[in-house]
Amino acid sequence: MSSAKTGTSKKSPCWNKKKSDSDILEQVAAVLKIPAEAIRNFNEDQAINIISNTFHDQSTGVNVHPTFNINPIEEIRRLHDEKMELYERMLREKDEMMGRLERLVGK
Repeated sequence: MSSAKTGTSKKSPCWNKKKSDSDILEQVAAVLKIPAEAIRNFNEDQAINIISNTFHDQSTGVNVHPTFNINPIEEIRRLHDEKMELYERMLREKDEMMGRLERLVGK
């Protein structure tokens, strides 16, 4: 049975005490960077209700069917252009290197 049906709250046993150890509660709140009062007043059923009411029209926070806008022809064209730029740069560097070698040999 769920906690809503039984009228009980799903809390950790340490929070079911009438008086929690205040020091531990403050430390936990500091680590989580939330107010200690939020932990003292936490109710799982209310939290689930808030989360379930956040989404409307059967929407979720997860994109089940992602869309990729990649045109394969454009991708091939881009790769080809990159390859041509690399070849042109390599040829320029080869010509520069040949010019240096010719000057060294010619001296």
